[in-house]
Amino acid sequence: MSEPDPHRPPGHRRRTVDDFDASYSAQPPWDIGHPQPAFVEIADAGKLRGRVLDVGCGTGEHVLMAAERGLPALGVDSAPTAIAIAERKARERGLDARFLVWNAVDLESLAERFDTVLDSGLFHVFDDDDRARFVESLAAVTAPEARYHLLCFSDRQPGDWGPRRVSQQEIRSSFARGWRVYSIEAVTFDVTLDPAGVRAWRAAITRI
Repeated sequence: MSEPDPHRPPGHRRRTVDDFDASYSAQPPWDIGHPQPAFVEIADAGKLRGRVLDVGCGTGEHVLMAAERGLPALGVDSAPTAIAIAERKARERGLDARFLVWNAVDLESLAERFDTVLDSGLFHVFDDDDRARFVESLAAVTAPEARYHLLCFSDRQPGDWGPRRVSQQEIRSSFARGWRVYSIEAVTFDVTLDPAGVRAWRAAITRI
C-alpha cells in the first residue's frame, strides 16, 4: 500500500479516468461553456503562438479559442465523453481543430512538438508522482523557448472541497530543471458552482 499523499486533503481519494468521464454525464464544475478569462487575456495579448497543445482539454474551449485565431491546435484528454463533445463543438462552429483521447503523462507517444501548451485545471489533479511524470511528458513535446501556460487552484483558496491546492513554491520546484518560471500571477478560475470563481495561479513557464 502506498503512503498517503500529504498534500491531498483527508478523505479525498485519487480520481480515476472513469470518474472524470462520468462527470460529463452532467455539467462538471470546470466546464463553463467558454474559455477561462485568464486564458482569453493571454490569447488577446498575442501570447499564443505556433502549434498549440491543450492538455486535459475537456470539452475543448481553449483549443477552439486557438483555432479561431488561426493556430493549429490539438486537445488531449483522458475522458472520451469530453473529447466527443469537443469534436461536436468544432463541427458546429466550423473550426479546424484536432482532439484525441490521450494520457497526459504519455505525451511523448504523440510524436509531435508544440510551441505553446495550455493547462487549465490539469496540473492540480496530480499526486506528487504523476506530477513529476507529467512534467517529463511536457518536456518530450516541447522545444526550447516553448511556453507552458498553467492555470490551477491556488493555496490561497479556503476550504478543502475540489482539487488539491497548489502553492507558488510547488510550481517553481516542479519546473526547476529544464524550465524557467517566467511569471506566477494571482487570478480567478471560473467554475459553475460560484459566480465569483475561485482563487488560482496563472503561471507562464518557458522550456530551456
